[in-house]
Amino acid sequence: MLMSGGIDSPVSMYYLLRQGHDLLAVHMDNRPFTDDTPLEKIVDHLRVLGERFERKIPLYVLPHGPTQIELMRNTDRHVGCVLCRRFMWRSAERIAEREHATFLATGESLGQVASQTLSNMRSATASVSLPIVRPLVGFDKQEIEAVAKSIGTYGISTRPGLCCQAVPDRPATRSGLVQILQQEERIDVESLIDDCVRRAVVM
Repeated sequence: MLMSGGIDSPVSMYYLLRQGHDLLAVHMDNRPFTDDTPLEKIVDHLRVLGERFERKIPLYVLPHGPTQIELMRNTDRHVGCVLCRRFMWRSAERIAEREHATFLATGESLGQVASQTLSNMRSATASVSLPIVRPLVGFDKQEIEAVAKSIGTYGISTRPGLCCQAVPDRPATRSGLVQILQQEERIDVESLIDDCVRRAVVM
């Protein structure tokens, strides 16, 4: 389960845990483009959900900041969010393979932000082969917030913190896979992923 520290991912995790799935969390640590608060929120989210479902939920923390720097320097900023998501998915898939997980999961809901339009989601997830589960895909923000409040994660998610500073001023809401692959030719994709996964920390 990709965890961001926001409102959506712990709600998505809640639904999957409620269905009886065993999950582990993956957090792409975006420092220096954010602060310590996303990780602190995730630790608290996992504590709340772990207590509710009486289980410990492992957390992998992967350094995503160096990848962001490379993307910002060498690729088109307008599609930066899509490229960022592709690297997140790939890194999470590597962890899933290591842990023998059978699917990837996220808190995405269709059309909520620029990276979650249908074409951008399609461009991003074309980077991996494992199935992707999106429990909240058809929810609107008010519905997600209501569930977050009912399960005790909303107050954690909305604590003050620095939002990602790597988001472009005008992120593309549409992208094509050919366009994205052309941008990735400008960087060493495998080296970036290898380095990110190699430096993963388990909490």
